[in-house]
Amino acid sequence: MTKDKVEAEPKKKGKFKKLLFIGVGAITLIGAGVGAGIYFGALSAHEAKPEDNFPKLVLRNKGEAAPAAEGEGDEAPLKTGTVSVPNDKYKVDPRKYEITYYPITEAFTTNLADGSGFLQIGISLSTFYDGKVINNIKRQAVPIRSVVLMVLAEQDPALLSTSQGKQRLQRQLTAAINDVLRDKEGFGGVDNVYFTSLVIQ
Repeated sequence: MTKDKVEAEPKKKGKFKKLLFIGVGAITLIGAGVGAGIYFGALSAHEAKPEDNFPKLVLRNKGEAAPAAEGEGDEAPLKTGTVSVPNDKYKVDPRKYEITYYPITEAFTTNLADGSGFLQIGISLSTFYDGKVINNIKRQAVPIRSVVLMVLAEQDPALLSTSQGKQRLQRQLTAAINDVLRDKEGFGGVDNVYFTSLVIQ
């Protein structure tokens, strides 16, 4: 009888160890599963959306002087926006947001559509968005220059002599530049094109 008890004790200890290892293993697996679920749940909750990388609108600072225009000559610090937008066709209230003007330093010269002369203009772009738009414009300077020249080459000199014709050209240039920026950068952001010089000969 004593011998049976002695043999039974190691068997009980062996079973207890197996159950203990199985229990610890199961708890470890459950803990790892819960931890992974929490980690991946947090990741999906903060998944990056395309608009997270879009330029942001710059709120107007009331009572403060506006910084100097940004351009090649005098590089003012780029503005930082705080208001996110769903897309670049968002309707902006100009009374609420700061505007930035970015002059294109080189003038554009092209022959006119009827071949009767040439057109030379200087332009400045405006945006209510932060420095990301300015950086996008600088980065895409070559395709922007190309599309501006193409739009200018299609102009009728008789129409350009009227204020309606000039306003139409402003709208065409704004749309063309935004199309380039959307295609290359995923976001337009140019509000308007202003003429700094305009010569028809």
